[in-house]
Amino acid sequence: MQDPLDTMDNLIDETLPGRLAVMVAAATDDQISAADVLAAEHSLAALGVTSLSLIRLVDAIEDEFGVDVDPGLVDDFPNLVADVAGRLR
Repeated sequence: MQDPLDTMDNLIDETLPGRLAVMVAAATDDQISAADVLAAEHSLAALGVTSLSLIRLVDAIEDEFGVDVDPGLVDDFPNLVADVAGRLR
């Protein structure tokens, strides 16, 4: 039988990047798509995410997941995902 904690970790790893990408799209009023966020090799700012959108994103993440987000990590999507995942575990 699989350990429930392993199952939760797998769920976080599989779904969190997509959910956060959708949240980035929403924070930008869909000016940047979730697919663009997931495919990006540059910072969110390089994609065109404004500082106001980053603030909206931080608020949305903190509200939805009940975790504090390090604002210094928000512009780098892979680091943002890793930070939120670590706080959820």
